[in-house]
Amino acid sequence: MNIEELREYCLFRKGITEGFPFDDVTLVFKVMNKMFAIISLNGELRISLKCEPEKAIQLRERYPEVQPGYHLNKRLWNTVSLEGNLSDKLIKEWVDHSHDLIVESLPKKLKMELENL
Repeated sequence: MNIEELREYCLFRKGITEGFPFDDVTLVFKVMNKMFAIISLNGELRISLKCEPEKAIQLRERYPEVQPGYHLNKRLWNTVSLEGNLSDKLIKEWVDHSHDLIVESLPKKLKMELENL
């Protein structure tokens, strides 16, 4: 999966914004102003995604491309190298999981706003 395909996949849902809040090489995707994906555009193409803690450990043990979140809460975030052998389908599943975790954690008011977009 290349950067443009990944970007389009992250943006296709309601309530998504993208930006460079940290620097000009770290693209951040938010749903209702909460981060769910962070893409490093400098050097190796990587994406950081939120993950349930137990699943995060399982993914790290199974896939060498998956490491604890870089500069993030390592219990809740994984950083995934996109230059390995991971399938597009698997990466999309993890993006969806991250997005869904954030949406589930939103206050009721924001969930309702998101549904009405």
